[in-house]
Amino acid sequence: MIEDSAASGLGLMVLLAASTLVSEDLTTIGAGVLAADGRISLAGAVIACFAGILVGDLLLFLAGRIFGWRLLTLPLARRVVSPEALDRGAAWLEKYGAAAVLVSRLVPGTRLPTYVAAGALGTDARTFAVWFTVAAALWTPLLVGVSSTLGATFARSTLVAGQGLAAVALATLAVMWMLLSAGRLVLSRRNRRVVYGLWKRTVRWEFWPPWIFYPPVLACIVFLMIRHRGVTVFTAANPGIPGGGFIGESKFSILRALSPSGVVARAALIPGDLPASRRIGIATRVMTALGLTFPVVVKPDQGQRGSGVVVVRTGDELAAHLSRSPIDLIVQEYVPGLEFGVFYYRRPGQQRGRILSITEKRFPIVTGDGRRTLEELVLDDARAVCLVRAYRRLHRERWHDVPASGERLQLVEVGSHCRGSIFADATPLVTPELESAFDDISSHFDGFYFGRFDVRTPSVEAFRSGTDLRVLELNGVTSEATHIYDAANSVLDAWRVLFVQWRLAFEIGAENRRRGFAPATFASLLTLVRDYRQTARLHPQALG
Repeated sequence: MIEDSAASGLGLMVLLAASTLVSEDLTTIGAGVLAADGRISLAGAVIACFAGILVGDLLLFLAGRIFGWRLLTLPLARRVVSPEALDRGAAWLEKYGAAAVLVSRLVPGTRLPTYVAAGALGTDARTFAVWFTVAAALWTPLLVGVSSTLGATFARSTLVAGQGLAAVALATLAVMWMLLSAGRLVLSRRNRRVVYGLWKRTVRWEFWPPWIFYPPVLACIVFLMIRHRGVTVFTAANPGIPGGGFIGESKFSILRALSPSGVVARAALIPGDLPASRRIGIATRVMTALGLTFPVVVKPDQGQRGSGVVVVRTGDELAAHLSRSPIDLIVQEYVPGLEFGVFYYRRPGQQRGRILSITEKRFPIVTGDGRRTLEELVLDDARAVCLVRAYRRLHRERWHDVPASGERLQLVEVGSHCRGSIFADATPLVTPELESAFDDISSHFDGFYFGRFDVRTPSVEAFRSGTDLRVLELNGVTSEATHIYDAANSVLDAWRVLFVQWRLAFEIGAENRRRGFAPATFASLLTLVRDYRQTARLHPQALG
């Protein structure tokens, strides 16, 4: 019997050691549970897991030494570890040496690239074997011991209730898995910053999703519909724009209507229903005809909130974008300088209008220090951390590069809040000269009374004087007074401004209705929404 028990215990130790090659965490937790139940001694559980973990570490090191960077070409390796992760592991080894091995035990996702990189970089095998041994010797008894203690605690409660070993194991595994995940989350600085960014997005209303922010605004709109006896009265605020600019309006048609003002950025429409080769040819010819040189801005003719807007710098980039975006696109002159959003309205029958809001659109910049990657620079920035996912999509090719000391990287080039631009309240910049300039610009567009201009200008002084303005875009009745997204404004301030904005839209629409302009029908608005959603669904890359 003693020999059978010893053989059984040895077999269990071998099984545990082999299981660590599949999942170290679950195996060590399970070993603690078995020790708590008396199936194996605590020492045996620790030794078995320690041996399996150490062998696994050495195998990873050996794989890196034998196969090196060629592992990345294998399909299985590409699924398990990315080149970026391997680069991070190599950088850790260069900077931290032995500490990298210890840290990789705590930071999720870094152990495999660290150990493989250690072998691939030709590091001393004997030195790393010592570090592997120390790390495993510290980690294994801790995890097995804690899980054994918890397992015993659960055993006392669950066995009394008649649940047996299965309940003990499940409860212990669940608790230990949560504790281990939480511990690693806290110990990883990257994860702490990601969580911090998510927390800031939660507490700062400017990042709230529409379904949280807009219900009070929708309630105000419903009230105004009842007051003005019409669901779509607001669409008559701009009789010269289909649907008043509710959704899906042609940006190029609006720019063309404004072009007599002489301040519209040069642009051309590239039809989406042509073969890619013809679209590329048309774009090349119109750029020559308009005198455009790279960079140029390419954007959807029916985009919303900066969706699909890109800055292209070469002919190859332009051809690639036109090829993968089979929708109507605008190729527009790139205008350098400061960007402002100017919300303007004018009551029908009046010559002078008013500027309700001015937003300065700032493009966030991070500065390299020669040590941190672009990802780390973004995570360490007080505001950029809130939009880390957006910036990662925009800079995926450089995300793990280390910018040189003093190198300045502009994170976005498009003045859209949801794309990462910073919106600041610049309404105090309003001057009589500026309002007069927008009166003149708007006078060239018959049927426009209400909306937001996006303009660029070389300086604040030129902007305030109303000179040297270049109009990039004009948005209709559903555009917003975007200065509300200034971090200094509370959500109550934002709602108050939007209430005023929608009151003006309904008042101007009602006045135009009395003058004979029929608002859009509710059915036509539904059609506009349906058509835009269908386009976005069919071409998510072009409008994303």
